[in-house]
Amino acid sequence: MADDLLLSMQGIDKKFGGIPAVSSASLSIERGEVHALIGQNGAGKSTLIKVLTGYYKRDAGQVLFDGKPFEVTSPQQAQKSGISTIYQEINLVPLRSVTENICLGREQRRMGFLDWTAMHAEAERLLHRFKIDIDVRKPLGRLNTATQQMVAIARAIGFSAKLVIMDEPTSSLDEQEVSVLFGVIRQLKADGVSVVFVSHKLDELYEVCDRVTIMRDGRTVRSANMNEIKKLELVSSMLGRDVSRAEGHATAFAKRDRSKIGEVMFKANGLSAKPSVRDVSVDLRRGEIVGLAGLLGAGRTETARLIFAVDAPDGGEMELQNRPYRPRRPADAINAGLGFCTEDRKIEGIVADMTVAENIMLALLSRVSPHGVFDPAKQHELATNFIAKLGIKCSGPNQKVRELSGGNQQKVLLARWLAMNPKLLILDEPTRGIDVGAKGEIQRLIKSLADEGLGVLMISSELEEIVEGADRIFVLREGTLVAELQGDTATEDAVLAAMAHGTSPRTVEARV
Repeated sequence: MADDLLLSMQGIDKKFGGIPAVSSASLSIERGEVHALIGQNGAGKSTLIKVLTGYYKRDAGQVLFDGKPFEVTSPQQAQKSGISTIYQEINLVPLRSVTENICLGREQRRMGFLDWTAMHAEAERLLHRFKIDIDVRKPLGRLNTATQQMVAIARAIGFSAKLVIMDEPTSSLDEQEVSVLFGVIRQLKADGVSVVFVSHKLDELYEVCDRVTIMRDGRTVRSANMNEIKKLELVSSMLGRDVSRAEGHATAFAKRDRSKIGEVMFKANGLSAKPSVRDVSVDLRRGEIVGLAGLLGAGRTETARLIFAVDAPDGGEMELQNRPYRPRRPADAINAGLGFCTEDRKIEGIVADMTVAENIMLALLSRVSPHGVFDPAKQHELATNFIAKLGIKCSGPNQKVRELSGGNQQKVLLARWLAMNPKLLILDEPTRGIDVGAKGEIQRLIKSLADEGLGVLMISSELEEIVEGADRIFVLREGTLVAELQGDTATEDAVLAAMAHGTSPRTVEARV
């Protein structure tokens, strides 16, 4: 077995600002195998890859590559050593030709001059392996995203790599292009090249991968042969659930009285933005908490972004309070009565160097500043009221938001949208990254808001939060609605099964 190992990473630690990103993580890759590396957001996959490729320096652990201790200080050095990485975000040079991108860093010369004839031939030869016949003299930026992805893979193979790391390589490819890519991966395997395949699409893993390593919370939790682990076990390991007894832990969501739930206020029928969202239909009632469940890449956040007009749909219809709802931009959604607390509050939510009051008032400024005249006293009054109502722990409205805890920053975001008196509030991972006490406060607040008649669409990766907090649960898988659960059928087992296997969309009849 040891002789068959191409890569061995053991006991890998990496901290940022004293906070562990990976802890005692491990990864072993055999020669000529296709190995899946999977885990939810924050599981540590990207950090482990960046440690391997020299982007980060590890704090502890040992790396052996091709039977020797492996120490590199840059991705370029790793590439020259036989490790090529193809990232999900294509990092090539769009204004340069296909040939220049493929041969960049390993240009061929003749008598001191660039040998364009040889390099064009080399680029064409590599692309022919993907059944792609294009003018390699064209600028890369003129090609579609799928072809650019294939160029990136051709470039990686051109470095005579012993190990190719593919990060979500099929995210921008259609079915036919995926089939071609899998053919190339199998050819690489036959040639003795190993592939690390990072993907959230379970069916793809079983189609092309030999083994899998699962990460969770910065640790390696399981490695297995693909033919020895069932999809349900795979999902359970990713989420940290016991497949034989997936009972929820206590949350601050008390059992709600469904008789308080009112009429349907929002509908989306056949919502689509391919490839991330495909024919999703959801609805939400006044005073109802609807949960969107699914693994990373299932289309939850993408669906929310379509509803809030951050992204434009390419199909489907929406209604809000029995009227057509066709927002073209987030401002239209806000004016219609929607609010959206995004998943990444630090990048897309709070403005760290602004005060609590300024952050709360951001969405409301146009309403409280008629004719462009700003009223500081009004801002202070509104901010003070919401600080008290939501229990935001701060020294006052003028404290900088960056000085608050994660839970209190999340409350500031909630206050921003509640100040708009919304009809529908979208919450994307509302309790991620905050401590247990603050999590309970946020959960109780969400419940009280729904009890007061607010419609809540909640996305959460925590099964117990979705199962215990939502009145109904829509489960998405690879951009498609696969189950609608409520009442006694809305169990963790049922959600896990839908995530792992998918079912035909169904409605469990237990409506008010």
